[in-house]
Amino acid sequence: MSRSAGILMPVSSLPGKYGIGCFDEEAYRFVDFLEKAGQTYWQILPLNPPNHAPVAYDSPYQSFSAFAGNPFYISLDALLQEGLLTREEIDAVDFGSNPGRIDYDKLFALRMPLLHKAYERSGIADREDFQAFLRENAWWLDDYALFMAVRDYFKEAEWPDWPEDISRRWPNAIDYYNRVLYYDVEFQKFIQFVFSRQWNALKAYANARHIQIIGDIPIYVYFNSADVWAHPDLFQLNENNRQSAVAGCPPDAFSADGQIWGTPLYRWENHAKDHFGWWMARLWYNFQQCDLLRIDHFRGLDEYFSIPAGKPALDGHWEKGPGMALFHQMWQNMGYKPVIVEDLGYMTESVRQMVRETGFPNMKVLQFAFDANDFGASNDYLVHNIPEHCVVYPGTHDNDPINGWFGSLSADGQRLVRDYFGQKTLSKSRMHEVFVRAAMMCRAETCVIQLQDHMGLGAEARINDPSHQENNWHWRLSPGMLTDALAQEIFETTRRYGRLNWASESVQAALAAYKA
Repeated sequence: MSRSAGILMPVSSLPGKYGIGCFDEEAYRFVDFLEKAGQTYWQILPLNPPNHAPVAYDSPYQSFSAFAGNPFYISLDALLQEGLLTREEIDAVDFGSNPGRIDYDKLFALRMPLLHKAYERSGIADREDFQAFLRENAWWLDDYALFMAVRDYFKEAEWPDWPEDISRRWPNAIDYYNRVLYYDVEFQKFIQFVFSRQWNALKAYANARHIQIIGDIPIYVYFNSADVWAHPDLFQLNENNRQSAVAGCPPDAFSADGQIWGTPLYRWENHAKDHFGWWMARLWYNFQQCDLLRIDHFRGLDEYFSIPAGKPALDGHWEKGPGMALFHQMWQNMGYKPVIVEDLGYMTESVRQMVRETGFPNMKVLQFAFDANDFGASNDYLVHNIPEHCVVYPGTHDNDPINGWFGSLSADGQRLVRDYFGQKTLSKSRMHEVFVRAAMMCRAETCVIQLQDHMGLGAEARINDPSHQENNWHWRLSPGMLTDALAQEIFETTRRYGRLNWASESVQAALAAYKA
Protein backbone atom coordinates (compact mmCIF):
# COMPACT_ATOMS: atom_id res chain seq x y z
CA MET A 1 0.00 0.00 0.00
CA SER A 2 1.26 3.50 -0.85
CA ARG A 3 0.33 6.49 1.31
CA SER A 4 -3.42 6.64 0.88
CA ALA A 5 -6.78 7.23 2.54
CA GLY A 6 -10.23 5.73 2.61
CA ILE A 7 -13.63 6.02 4.23
CA LEU A 8 -15.45 3.41 6.29
CA MET A 9 -19.15 3.32 5.41
CA PRO A 10 -21.36 0.18 5.49
CA VAL A 11 -23.66 -0.30 2.52
CA SER A 12 -26.55 -0.50 4.98
CA SER A 13 -25.81 3.03 6.23
CA LEU A 14 -26.09 4.72 2.84
CA PRO A 15 -29.09 7.03 2.39
CA GLY A 16 -32.03 6.08 0.20
CA LYS A 17 -35.77 5.66 -0.10
CA TYR A 18 -36.26 2.04 0.85
CA GLY A 19 -35.38 1.64 4.51
CA ILE A 20 -31.73 0.58 4.16
CA GLY A 21 -28.75 1.45 1.99
CA CYS A 22 -28.58 -0.66 -1.15
CA PHE A 23 -27.04 -0.92 -4.62
CA ASP A 24 -29.10 1.94 -6.04
CA GLU A 25 -28.20 5.39 -7.31
CA GLU A 26 -27.19 6.48 -3.79
CA ALA A 27 -24.42 3.86 -3.76
CA TYR A 28 -23.12 5.09 -7.11
CA ARG A 29 -23.37 8.66 -5.82
CA PHE A 30 -21.29 7.64 -2.81
CA VAL A 31 -18.58 6.28 -5.11
CA ASP A 32 -18.62 9.63 -6.91
CA PHE A 33 -18.32 11.33 -3.51
CA LEU A 34 -15.26 9.21 -2.66
CA GLU A 35 -13.66 10.15 -5.97
CA LYS A 36 -14.32 13.86 -5.43
CA ALA A 37 -12.85 13.55 -1.93
CA GLY A 38 -9.60 12.10 -3.32
CA GLN A 39 -10.02 8.75 -1.57
CA THR A 40 -8.50 5.42 -2.60
CA TYR A 41 -10.57 3.01 -0.52
CA TRP A 42 -14.17 2.34 0.40
CA GLN A 43 -14.20 0.06 3.43
CA ILE A 44 -17.46 -1.81 3.91
CA LEU A 45 -18.73 -4.33 6.45
CA PRO A 46 -19.67 -7.94 5.58
CA LEU A 47 -22.14 -8.20 2.69
CA ASN A 48 -23.80 -11.28 4.18
CA PRO A 49 -27.48 -11.43 5.21
CA PRO A 50 -28.04 -10.62 8.90
CA ASN A 51 -29.96 -12.86 11.23
CA HIS A 52 -33.22 -11.58 12.73
CA ALA A 53 -35.01 -14.51 14.36
CA PRO A 54 -35.39 -15.86 16.93
CA VAL A 55 -33.30 -13.02 18.40
CA ALA A 56 -33.10 -9.76 16.46
CA TYR A 57 -29.39 -8.95 16.53
CA ASP A 58 -29.38 -7.91 12.85
CA SER A 59 -25.62 -8.28 12.72
CA PRO A 60 -23.72 -8.95 9.48
CA TYR A 61 -21.21 -10.79 11.68
CA GLN A 62 -23.89 -13.37 12.59
CA SER A 63 -25.20 -14.35 9.20
CA PHE A 64 -27.17 -17.23 7.71
CA SER A 65 -24.24 -17.80 5.35
CA ALA A 66 -20.57 -16.96 4.97
CA PHE A 67 -21.10 -16.78 1.19
CA ALA A 68 -24.59 -15.39 0.51
CA GLY A 69 -25.36 -11.72 -0.07
CA ASN A 70 -27.83 -9.57 1.85
CA PRO A 71 -31.11 -9.49 -0.12
CA PHE A 72 -31.95 -6.08 1.36
CA TYR A 73 -29.06 -4.58 -0.64
CA ILE A 74 -30.80 -5.39 -3.92
CA SER A 75 -31.90 -2.21 -5.67
CA LEU A 76 -35.67 -2.08 -6.04
CA ASP A 77 -35.31 0.68 -8.61
CA ALA A 78 -33.27 -1.69 -10.79
CA LEU A 79 -36.03 -4.29 -10.56
CA LEU A 80 -38.51 -1.56 -11.48
CA GLN A 81 -36.47 -0.67 -14.57
CA GLU A 82 -36.39 -4.35 -15.59
CA GLY A 83 -40.18 -4.50 -15.37
CA LEU A 84 -40.16 -6.96 -12.48
CA LEU A 85 -41.86 -4.56 -10.05
CA THR A 86 -44.22 -1.63 -10.45
CA ARG A 87 -43.91 1.79 -8.88
CA GLU A 88 -47.25 1.27 -7.15
CA GLU A 89 -46.05 -1.97 -5.54
CA ILE A 90 -42.89 -0.36 -4.23
CA ASP A 91 -44.60 2.80 -2.98
CA ALA A 92 -47.22 0.76 -1.13
CA VAL A 93 -44.57 -0.65 1.24
CA ASP A 94 -43.82 1.06 4.57
CA PHE A 95 -40.03 1.05 4.91
CA GLY A 96 -40.05 3.02 8.16
CA SER A 97 -40.70 6.62 9.14
CA ASN A 98 -37.13 7.59 10.13
CA PRO A 99 -34.75 7.90 7.13
CA GLY A 100 -31.79 7.93 9.54
CA ARG A 101 -32.58 4.54 11.11
CA ILE A 102 -33.05 1.04 9.71
CA ASP A 103 -36.25 -0.70 10.79
CA TYR A 104 -35.32 -4.37 10.44
CA ASP A 105 -38.74 -5.60 11.55
CA LYS A 106 -40.33 -3.94 8.54
CA LEU A 107 -37.57 -5.02 6.19
CA PHE A 108 -37.89 -8.69 7.12
CA ALA A 109 -41.68 -8.56 6.96
CA LEU A 110 -42.15 -6.49 3.79
CA ARG A 111 -39.06 -6.51 1.58
CA MET A 112 -39.02 -10.24 0.87
CA PRO A 113 -42.60 -10.31 -0.54
CA LEU A 114 -41.54 -7.62 -3.03
CA LEU A 115 -38.55 -9.69 -4.10
CA HIS A 116 -40.81 -12.72 -4.47
CA LYS A 117 -43.04 -10.80 -6.86
CA ALA A 118 -39.97 -9.95 -8.93
CA TYR A 119 -38.96 -13.62 -8.95
CA GLU A 120 -42.40 -14.76 -10.11
CA ARG A 121 -42.23 -12.40 -13.10
CA SER A 122 -38.60 -13.01 -13.97
CA GLY A 123 -38.83 -16.22 -16.02
CA ILE A 124 -35.44 -16.79 -14.49
CA ALA A 125 -35.25 -20.55 -15.02
CA ASP A 126 -34.94 -20.10 -18.80
CA ARG A 127 -32.10 -17.59 -18.67
CA GLU A 128 -28.64 -18.85 -19.62
CA ASP A 129 -26.88 -16.31 -17.36
CA PHE A 130 -28.87 -17.61 -14.39
CA GLN A 131 -28.04 -21.21 -15.26
CA ALA A 132 -24.37 -20.30 -15.56
CA PHE A 133 -24.53 -18.64 -12.13
CA LEU A 134 -26.06 -21.81 -10.68
CA ARG A 135 -23.32 -23.99 -12.15
CA GLU A 136 -20.52 -21.73 -10.95
CA ASN A 137 -21.88 -21.35 -7.41
CA ALA A 138 -23.49 -24.73 -6.75
CA TRP A 139 -20.74 -25.60 -4.24
CA TRP A 140 -22.22 -23.18 -1.69
CA LEU A 141 -25.51 -22.01 -3.20
CA ASP A 142 -27.28 -25.38 -3.22
CA ASP A 143 -26.83 -25.81 0.54
CA TYR A 144 -27.71 -22.20 1.32
CA ALA A 145 -30.87 -22.05 -0.80
CA LEU A 146 -32.17 -25.32 0.62
CA PHE A 147 -31.29 -24.24 4.16
CA MET A 148 -33.26 -21.00 3.84
CA ALA A 149 -36.25 -22.73 2.23
CA VAL A 150 -36.37 -25.43 4.90
CA ARG A 151 -35.90 -22.83 7.64
CA ASP A 152 -38.95 -20.94 6.38
CA TYR A 153 -40.89 -24.19 6.04
CA PHE A 154 -40.30 -24.99 9.71
CA LYS A 155 -41.24 -21.50 10.90
CA GLU A 156 -37.67 -20.27 11.47
CA ALA A 157 -36.76 -23.09 13.88
CA GLU A 158 -33.04 -23.67 14.38
CA TRP A 159 -31.76 -26.50 12.21
CA PRO A 160 -31.11 -29.01 15.05
CA ASP A 161 -34.84 -28.73 15.84
CA TRP A 162 -35.87 -29.82 12.33
CA PRO A 163 -36.88 -33.45 11.75
CA GLU A 164 -33.86 -35.66 12.14
CA ASP A 165 -33.68 -36.72 8.50
CA ILE A 166 -33.17 -33.19 7.17
CA SER A 167 -31.36 -31.90 10.26
CA ARG A 168 -28.72 -34.58 9.76
CA ARG A 169 -28.82 -34.23 5.98
CA TRP A 170 -29.80 -37.76 5.03
CA PRO A 171 -29.62 -37.96 1.21
CA ASN A 172 -33.24 -39.00 0.77
CA ALA A 173 -34.35 -35.99 2.84
CA ILE A 174 -32.20 -33.62 0.79
CA ASP A 175 -33.86 -34.94 -2.38
CA TYR A 176 -37.34 -34.80 -0.84
CA TYR A 177 -37.15 -31.19 0.36
CA ASN A 178 -35.54 -30.02 -2.86
CA ARG A 179 -38.58 -31.41 -4.68
CA VAL A 180 -41.27 -30.25 -2.24
CA LEU A 181 -39.76 -26.77 -1.85
CA TYR A 182 -38.53 -26.42 -5.43
CA TYR A 183 -39.82 -22.89 -6.03
CA ASP A 184 -38.76 -21.67 -2.58
CA VAL A 185 -35.26 -22.97 -3.25
CA GLU A 186 -35.20 -21.38 -6.70
CA PHE A 187 -36.38 -18.07 -5.19
CA GLN A 188 -33.36 -18.05 -2.86
CA LYS A 189 -31.07 -18.71 -5.82
CA PHE A 190 -32.76 -15.89 -7.78
CA ILE A 191 -32.04 -13.47 -4.92
CA GLN A 192 -28.35 -14.41 -4.90
CA PHE A 193 -28.14 -14.10 -8.68
CA VAL A 194 -29.59 -10.58 -8.59
CA PHE A 195 -27.41 -9.60 -5.62
CA SER A 196 -24.25 -10.82 -7.36
CA ARG A 197 -25.06 -9.06 -10.60
CA GLN A 198 -25.85 -5.73 -8.89
CA TRP A 199 -22.83 -5.85 -6.56
CA ASN A 200 -20.45 -6.71 -9.39
CA ALA A 201 -21.77 -3.75 -11.38
CA LEU A 202 -21.26 -1.38 -8.44
CA LYS A 203 -17.76 -2.70 -7.74
CA ALA A 204 -16.84 -2.33 -11.42
CA TYR A 205 -18.08 1.27 -11.31
CA ALA A 206 -15.91 1.95 -8.26
CA ASN A 207 -12.83 0.26 -9.73
CA ALA A 208 -13.22 2.23 -12.97
CA ARG A 209 -12.90 5.37 -10.83
CA HIS A 210 -9.83 3.91 -9.07
CA ILE A 211 -11.72 3.27 -5.84
CA GLN A 212 -10.82 -0.08 -4.28
CA ILE A 213 -13.18 -1.97 -2.00
CA ILE A 214 -11.94 -3.17 1.40
CA GLY A 215 -14.18 -6.06 2.39
CA ASP A 216 -14.60 -7.63 5.80
CA ILE A 217 -14.52 -11.34 6.63
CA PRO A 218 -15.86 -12.30 10.07
CA ILE A 219 -13.70 -14.88 11.77
CA TYR A 220 -16.74 -16.83 12.98
CA VAL A 221 -20.09 -17.83 11.49
CA TYR A 222 -23.58 -17.87 13.00
CA PHE A 223 -24.68 -21.18 14.56
CA ASN A 224 -28.06 -21.24 12.79
CA SER A 225 -26.47 -20.99 9.37
CA ALA A 226 -26.15 -23.03 6.21
CA ASP A 227 -22.42 -23.36 6.89
CA VAL A 228 -22.81 -25.16 10.23
CA TRP A 229 -25.74 -27.26 9.00
CA ALA A 230 -23.83 -28.37 5.89
CA HIS A 231 -20.47 -28.91 7.63
CA PRO A 232 -21.11 -29.86 11.28
CA ASP A 233 -17.82 -31.75 11.44
CA LEU A 234 -15.94 -28.46 11.07
CA PHE A 235 -17.42 -26.98 14.25
CA GLN A 236 -17.35 -27.81 17.96
CA LEU A 237 -20.78 -29.44 18.33
CA ASN A 238 -21.99 -32.17 20.67
CA GLU A 239 -23.87 -35.37 19.78
CA ASN A 240 -27.12 -33.38 19.54
CA ASN A 241 -25.56 -30.92 17.07
CA ARG A 242 -25.59 -28.18 19.70
CA GLN A 243 -22.59 -26.07 20.56
CA SER A 244 -20.27 -27.49 23.19
CA ALA A 245 -18.37 -24.20 23.42
CA VAL A 246 -18.87 -20.72 22.01
CA ALA A 247 -16.70 -17.81 20.97
CA GLY A 248 -16.18 -14.62 22.93
CA CYS A 249 -13.48 -12.67 24.66
CA PRO A 250 -12.29 -12.03 28.22
CA PRO A 251 -12.83 -8.70 29.99
CA ASP A 252 -11.49 -5.80 27.93
CA ALA A 253 -12.07 -2.12 27.16
CA PHE A 254 -15.53 -2.91 25.77
CA SER A 255 -16.86 -5.05 28.63
CA ALA A 256 -15.72 -5.59 32.21
CA ASP A 257 -17.30 -9.06 32.27
CA GLY A 258 -16.03 -10.16 28.89
CA GLN A 259 -18.20 -10.87 25.88
CA ILE A 260 -20.13 -13.95 24.75
CA TRP A 261 -20.54 -13.84 20.96
CA GLY A 262 -22.45 -17.13 20.89
CA THR A 263 -20.90 -18.26 17.60
CA PRO A 264 -19.63 -21.84 17.30
CA LEU A 265 -15.92 -22.53 17.47
CA TYR A 266 -14.03 -24.40 14.77
CA ARG A 267 -12.66 -27.91 14.99
CA TRP A 268 -9.36 -26.77 13.59
CA GLU A 269 -7.96 -30.30 13.46
CA ASN A 270 -10.67 -31.24 10.94
CA HIS A 271 -10.01 -28.12 8.87
CA ALA A 272 -6.31 -29.01 8.78
CA LYS A 273 -7.07 -32.56 7.57
CA ASP A 274 -8.88 -31.04 4.60
CA HIS A 275 -6.08 -28.52 3.91
CA PHE A 276 -8.44 -25.79 5.20
CA GLY A 277 -10.70 -26.34 2.19
CA TRP A 278 -13.72 -24.50 3.61
CA TRP A 279 -11.60 -21.53 4.66
CA MET A 280 -9.80 -21.45 1.31
CA ALA A 281 -13.15 -21.36 -0.50
CA ARG A 282 -14.35 -18.59 1.81
CA LEU A 283 -11.24 -16.44 1.33
CA TRP A 284 -11.24 -17.00 -2.44
CA TYR A 285 -14.91 -16.07 -2.72
CA ASN A 286 -14.47 -12.88 -0.68
CA PHE A 287 -11.51 -11.86 -2.83
CA GLN A 288 -13.77 -12.19 -5.86
CA GLN A 289 -16.13 -9.68 -4.27
CA CYS A 290 -13.59 -7.18 -2.93
CA ASP A 291 -10.12 -5.85 -3.70
CA LEU A 292 -8.71 -6.21 -0.18
CA LEU A 293 -9.94 -8.01 2.92
CA ARG A 294 -9.94 -7.10 6.58
CA ILE A 295 -9.84 -10.30 8.64
CA ASP A 296 -11.94 -9.76 11.75
CA HIS A 297 -10.49 -10.85 15.11
CA PHE A 298 -7.22 -12.00 13.55
CA ARG A 299 -5.77 -12.89 16.94
CA GLY A 300 -8.36 -15.69 17.19
CA LEU A 301 -6.41 -17.52 14.48
CA ASP A 302 -3.42 -17.64 16.83
CA GLU A 303 -5.35 -18.33 20.02
CA TYR A 304 -9.11 -18.23 20.52
CA PHE A 305 -11.18 -17.75 23.65
CA SER A 306 -13.37 -20.78 24.35
CA ILE A 307 -16.37 -20.41 26.66
CA PRO A 308 -18.28 -23.54 27.73
CA ALA A 309 -21.81 -23.36 26.34
CA GLY A 310 -24.20 -21.83 28.88
CA LYS A 311 -21.40 -20.44 31.07
CA PRO A 312 -20.30 -16.80 31.60
CA ALA A 313 -17.34 -15.40 29.69
CA LEU A 314 -15.30 -15.39 32.91
CA ASP A 315 -15.30 -19.21 32.73
CA GLY A 316 -13.59 -19.16 29.35
CA HIS A 317 -10.02 -20.10 28.51
CA TRP A 318 -7.59 -19.75 25.61
CA GLU A 319 -7.01 -22.49 23.03
CA LYS A 320 -4.51 -22.66 20.17
CA GLY A 321 -5.77 -21.80 16.68
CA PRO A 322 -4.31 -22.82 13.30
CA GLY A 323 -1.66 -20.11 13.30
CA MET A 324 0.45 -19.68 10.19
CA ALA A 325 -0.70 -23.00 8.68
CA LEU A 326 -3.86 -21.25 7.42
CA PHE A 327 -1.89 -18.56 5.60
CA HIS A 328 0.71 -20.94 4.23
CA GLN A 329 -2.20 -22.80 2.66
CA MET A 330 -3.71 -19.56 1.34
CA TRP A 331 -0.44 -18.53 -0.29
CA GLN A 332 -0.03 -22.01 -1.79
CA ASN A 333 -3.57 -21.90 -3.22
CA MET A 334 -3.92 -18.24 -4.20
CA GLY A 335 -0.56 -16.55 -4.00
CA TYR A 336 -0.22 -13.27 -2.15
CA LYS A 337 -3.49 -11.48 -1.41
CA PRO A 338 -3.84 -8.04 0.21
CA VAL A 339 -5.13 -8.40 3.77
CA ILE A 340 -5.60 -6.07 6.73
CA VAL A 341 -5.55 -7.80 10.10
CA GLU A 342 -7.68 -6.78 13.06
CA ASP A 343 -5.26 -7.62 15.85
CA LEU A 344 -7.09 -5.54 18.44
CA GLY A 345 -7.73 -6.59 22.02
CA TYR A 346 -5.45 -8.47 24.37
CA MET A 347 -2.14 -8.94 22.57
CA THR A 348 0.49 -11.59 23.11
CA GLU A 349 3.94 -12.00 21.62
CA SER A 350 2.72 -14.97 19.57
CA VAL A 351 0.05 -12.79 17.93
CA ARG A 352 2.62 -10.10 17.18
CA GLN A 353 4.92 -12.73 15.72
CA MET A 354 2.13 -14.05 13.46
CA VAL A 355 1.42 -10.52 12.22
CA ARG A 356 5.12 -10.11 11.41
CA GLU A 357 5.29 -13.49 9.64
CA THR A 358 2.28 -12.76 7.44
CA GLY A 359 3.62 -9.33 6.53
CA PHE A 360 0.05 -7.99 6.59
CA PRO A 361 -0.56 -4.44 7.83
CA ASN A 362 -2.44 -4.35 11.11
CA MET A 363 -4.86 -1.85 12.62
CA LYS A 364 -4.06 1.07 14.91
CA VAL A 365 -7.08 2.75 16.52
CA LEU A 366 -6.32 6.17 17.99
CA GLN A 367 -9.09 5.98 20.59
CA PHE A 368 -7.32 3.03 22.23
CA ALA A 369 -4.24 5.16 22.97
CA PHE A 370 -6.04 6.71 25.92
CA ASP A 371 -7.41 3.61 27.62
CA ALA A 372 -4.52 3.82 30.08
CA ASN A 373 -2.27 6.65 31.22
CA ASP A 374 0.67 5.28 29.26
CA PHE A 375 2.66 7.46 26.89
CA GLY A 376 5.61 5.14 26.51
CA ALA A 377 6.89 3.12 23.58
CA SER A 378 4.68 0.14 24.52
CA ASN A 379 1.48 2.07 23.69
CA ASP A 380 0.94 0.97 20.09
CA TYR A 381 -1.87 3.44 19.42
CA LEU A 382 -0.24 6.76 20.23
CA VAL A 383 0.29 8.82 17.09
CA HIS A 384 4.02 9.18 17.67
CA ASN A 385 4.42 5.38 18.01
CA ILE A 386 2.45 4.38 14.93
CA PRO A 387 4.70 2.71 12.33
CA GLU A 388 4.50 3.00 8.56
CA HIS A 389 3.25 -0.51 7.76
CA CYS A 390 -0.23 -0.38 9.25
CA VAL A 391 -3.73 1.03 8.75
CA VAL A 392 -4.73 3.78 11.17
CA TYR A 393 -8.29 4.59 12.26
CA PRO A 394 -9.52 7.30 14.63
CA GLY A 395 -12.19 4.71 15.52
CA THR A 396 -13.96 1.80 13.82
CA HIS A 397 -17.58 0.73 13.41
CA ASP A 398 -17.30 -0.83 16.89
CA ASN A 399 -16.47 2.53 18.47
CA ASP A 400 -18.39 5.69 19.19
CA PRO A 401 -17.63 8.44 16.67
CA ILE A 402 -14.86 10.62 18.11
CA ASN A 403 -17.11 13.38 19.43
CA GLY A 404 -19.40 10.90 21.16
CA TRP A 405 -16.45 8.99 22.60
CA PHE A 406 -14.72 12.15 23.86
CA GLY A 407 -17.93 13.39 25.46
CA SER A 408 -18.28 10.10 27.36
CA LEU A 409 -14.82 10.36 28.97
CA SER A 410 -14.32 11.47 32.53
CA ALA A 411 -12.87 14.91 33.19
CA ASP A 412 -9.47 13.29 33.74
CA GLY A 413 -9.80 11.32 30.51
CA GLN A 414 -10.65 14.41 28.52
CA ARG A 415 -7.72 16.23 30.10
CA LEU A 416 -5.41 13.39 29.05
CA VAL A 417 -6.53 13.70 25.42
CA ARG A 418 -6.33 17.51 25.43
CA ASP A 419 -2.84 17.51 26.96
CA TYR A 420 -1.54 14.98 24.43
CA PHE A 421 -2.78 16.94 21.43
CA GLY A 422 -2.19 20.40 22.95
CA GLN A 423 -5.86 21.29 22.55
CA LYS A 424 -6.85 22.59 25.97
CA THR A 425 -9.61 24.95 24.84
CA LEU A 426 -11.02 23.35 21.68
CA SER A 427 -14.77 22.76 21.81
CA LYS A 428 -15.88 19.17 22.43
CA SER A 429 -17.88 19.32 19.21
CA ARG A 430 -14.66 19.82 17.21
CA MET A 431 -12.51 17.10 18.73
CA HIS A 432 -13.11 15.00 15.60
CA GLU A 433 -10.97 17.49 13.65
CA VAL A 434 -7.99 16.74 15.90
CA PHE A 435 -8.26 12.97 15.42
CA VAL A 436 -8.86 13.17 11.68
CA ARG A 437 -5.77 15.35 11.26
CA ALA A 438 -3.71 13.11 13.55
CA ALA A 439 -4.67 9.99 11.58
CA MET A 440 -4.03 11.69 8.25
CA MET A 441 -0.62 13.10 9.21
CA CYS A 442 0.83 10.03 10.97
CA ARG A 443 3.32 7.70 9.30
CA ALA A 444 0.83 4.90 8.58
CA GLU A 445 0.68 3.96 4.90
CA THR A 446 -3.11 3.87 4.96
CA CYS A 447 -5.64 5.92 6.88
CA VAL A 448 -9.31 4.90 7.03
CA ILE A 449 -11.83 7.19 8.70
CA GLN A 450 -15.47 6.65 9.51
CA LEU A 451 -17.55 9.13 7.56
CA GLN A 452 -19.19 10.10 10.85
CA ASP A 453 -15.83 11.40 12.08
CA HIS A 454 -15.29 13.49 8.96
CA MET A 455 -18.76 14.94 9.62
CA GLY A 456 -18.31 15.55 13.34
CA LEU A 457 -21.27 13.41 14.37
CA GLY A 458 -21.72 12.06 17.89
CA ALA A 459 -22.91 8.99 19.76
CA GLU A 460 -26.22 8.99 17.88
CA ALA A 461 -24.28 7.86 14.78
CA ARG A 462 -22.62 4.84 16.36
CA ILE A 463 -23.01 1.68 14.27
CA ASN A 464 -22.20 -1.08 16.77
CA ASP A 465 -21.55 -1.44 20.49
CA PRO A 466 -19.87 -4.85 20.99
CA SER A 467 -20.80 -4.90 24.69
CA HIS A 468 -24.52 -4.96 23.81
CA GLN A 469 -26.06 -7.22 21.20
CA GLU A 470 -29.32 -5.30 20.82
CA ASN A 471 -30.02 -1.99 19.08
CA ASN A 472 -27.00 -2.06 16.80
CA TRP A 473 -26.56 -1.73 13.01
CA HIS A 474 -29.42 0.78 12.67
CA TRP A 475 -27.69 4.08 11.84
CA ARG A 476 -27.99 5.59 8.35
CA LEU A 477 -26.98 8.76 6.60
CA SER A 478 -29.95 11.05 6.14
CA PRO A 479 -30.69 12.47 2.68
CA GLY A 480 -28.61 15.51 1.79
CA MET A 481 -25.70 14.81 4.16
CA LEU A 482 -23.26 13.92 1.35
CA THR A 483 -22.54 17.43 0.09
CA ASP A 484 -19.97 18.76 -2.36
CA ALA A 485 -18.68 20.98 0.43
CA LEU A 486 -17.97 17.93 2.61
CA ALA A 487 -16.21 16.18 -0.28
CA GLN A 488 -14.07 19.28 -0.84
CA GLU A 489 -13.21 19.50 2.85
CA ILE A 490 -12.09 15.85 2.91
CA PHE A 491 -10.17 16.39 -0.34
CA GLU A 492 -8.23 19.30 1.18
CA THR A 493 -7.33 17.33 4.31
CA THR A 494 -6.28 14.33 2.21
CA ARG A 495 -4.18 16.56 -0.08
CA ARG A 496 -2.54 18.38 2.83
CA TYR A 497 -1.15 15.15 4.25
CA GLY A 498 -0.11 13.52 0.97
CA ARG A 499 -2.78 10.83 0.73
CA LEU A 500 -4.60 11.73 -2.49
CA ASN A 501 -5.54 9.02 -4.97
CA TRP A 502 -3.16 10.00 -7.77
CA ALA A 503 -4.67 7.46 -10.18
CA SER A 504 -8.01 9.26 -10.14
CA GLU A 505 -8.69 11.50 -13.12
CA SER A 506 -10.90 13.66 -10.93
CA VAL A 507 -7.99 14.22 -8.50
CA GLN A 508 -5.67 15.13 -11.37
CA ALA A 509 -8.21 17.59 -12.74
CA ALA A 510 -8.77 19.11 -9.30
CA LEU A 511 -5.03 19.54 -8.75
CA ALA A 512 -4.60 21.10 -12.18
CA ALA A 513 -7.32 23.61 -11.34
CA TYR A 514 -5.77 24.15 -7.91
CA LYS A 515 -2.37 24.99 -9.41
CA ALA A 516 -3.94 27.26 -12.03
